[in-house]
Amino acid sequence: MTAKRKTRRPEDVNAALASKKGPVSQFIAKNYRHFNAAALLDAAKGYESHLTAGGKMLVTLAGAMSTAELGISLAEMIRRDKVHAIVCTGANLEEDIFNLVAHDYYERVPHYRHLTTEDEQSLLDRHMNRVTDTCIPEHEAMRRIEAAVLEEWVAADRAGERFFPHEFMYKVLRSGKLKKSYQIDPKHSWMVAAAERNLPIIVPGWEDATLGNMYAGHVISGDVKNVHTVRTGIEYMMWLAEWYTRSARKLRNGEGSIGFFQIGGGIAGDFPICVVPMLHQDLQRTGVPLWGYFAQISDSTTSYGSYSGAVPNEKITWGKLGAKTPKFIVESDATIVAPLIFSWVLGQ
Repeated sequence: MTAKRKTRRPEDVNAALASKKGPVSQFIAKNYRHFNAAALLDAAKGYESHLTAGGKMLVTLAGAMSTAELGISLAEMIRRDKVHAIVCTGANLEEDIFNLVAHDYYERVPHYRHLTTEDEQSLLDRHMNRVTDTCIPEHEAMRRIEAAVLEEWVAADRAGERFFPHEFMYKVLRSGKLKKSYQIDPKHSWMVAAAERNLPIIVPGWEDATLGNMYAGHVISGDVKNVHTVRTGIEYMMWLAEWYTRSARKLRNGEGSIGFFQIGGGIAGDFPICVVPMLHQDLQRTGVPLWGYFAQISDSTTSYGSYSGAVPNEKITWGKLGAKTPKFIVESDATIVAPLIFSWVLGQ
């Protein structure tokens, strides 16, 4: 009779990993054993292993993660050197700061699914802009930030200087002009944490965000004379290409690589992941390595032509990921999943 080979059960391995962590991680190790729960833990362990091996991590933010107050966990990830670059939509760039200065004026609408068109019109009449169950107050949030950043746009325009959208937001935060208006603990603002570390941020498609619309209006009205005072799009891709090449070269001297942690889909994820095939195929920098880790949190299911719902393997055919790149996908709500993964990485 052949003796059974003894192997450690996955739950025992996970319990051992969590034993030196805090209660959230121990809860995850004990309860998250199958399906999307297990995928969450696998992605978290992969993230941690990637960093332990000397790698860097780029995080992408789609949707309304800032309005969902992901900054509570993301800011600590930035401060603890667990995030090394962020690609986000213009909405996420600005909405973290909206929340920073106007949090007490926000209104939650838990019954949002049952709102009538008349209810929605009433919110508009009160200048409350709804994002699912949360209403952002126009005057206290959007117009306050518009006034602050307009000063920076006009000053740069008159000086003949040009900056990226995130650089203008860094200027506003570092100037201190908003501090008297803070309504949350600044430790919970991921933009404050990013500004403190001068974290690289790439904001593709900034033009469709609220401040992007406002900027266009100020160019049309003549407050800003040069439309190119704010750098966007193609220049961001050029900057990202140089950042990736430079960072990969530094890491290649050791053993690490650059990872890709994607929250949601859309342009925030699609834009940066293309930098590798561009470097390989268009610039012939064939020595630049592929992304060394990939994880995506998405509630977009695989369907006809849905790139946001495409499984990671599809990216192999586009030269974005390799056959051996660690790949994870968690099909769930990012507002639930991302803080849990971050908690594991932070040892909480």
